[in-house]
Amino acid sequence: MAVDLDEIDIKLLTALEEDADRTNVELARLAGLSPAATLHRIRRLKETGVIRVIRAQLDPAKAGFPLQVYVTATLARHDPRSSRIFDAQICALPQVIAADNVAGETDYLLTVVARDVADLQTVLASLATRGGQRLVTYLRLAEVKPPTRLPLAPAGLASDRPPRRRRPSKDHLGRTNPVTRPGYPSAPPAEPARRRDTRGIPTCPARPTHPKPGYAPNSRL
Repeated sequence: MAVDLDEIDIKLLTALEEDADRTNVELARLAGLSPAATLHRIRRLKETGVIRVIRAQLDPAKAGFPLQVYVTATLARHDPRSSRIFDAQICALPQVIAADNVAGETDYLLTVVARDVADLQTVLASLATRGGQRLVTYLRLAEVKPPTRLPLAPAGLASDRPPRRRRPSKDHLGRTNPVTRPGYPSAPPAEPARRRDTRGIPTCPARPTHPKPGYAPNSRL
């Protein structure tokens, strides 16, 4: 379940996603809060699980892992025991830095780093012996878009979807009235219903009578 975030929470989260090494005093200045209130906010975001962990992001190539590959794995069997064995093997391999169970033609999508081809072969062989029937490797050539911050928005903010169009209403004669919108003139008033005489023939609507100047009804001459 999503946690309700206000504007101050989003300011703090955006600042931490851009640079997790910011001090509490700097975060307080950016959010317009006191250091104590800022520390309370950060602690609440951690307790609710919005902030999983604050850590440094390393460059694999500069850290000694020039090979970065994506591996799709399909299990030979799909019973709970086989899945637990394969999951345990993924967690035991330090070269697998990310793993997701996915839906579709394959079962797992892994992100693997290796120091050389021999190191990569060791990882693939270990996965194959633990239930990985079909392993497909995709070599990562270049980074197109680095990991970026989430597109956060305050809770209750109106979505970008256009408003739903209202259905036009109809008057008592079955005619369609145009939908009024801000800045547009409203629909003309409906004509009064015609009266009918005793034979059912419609007659003209009664017009209001205006007394003549100096005329007083029910007055005696």
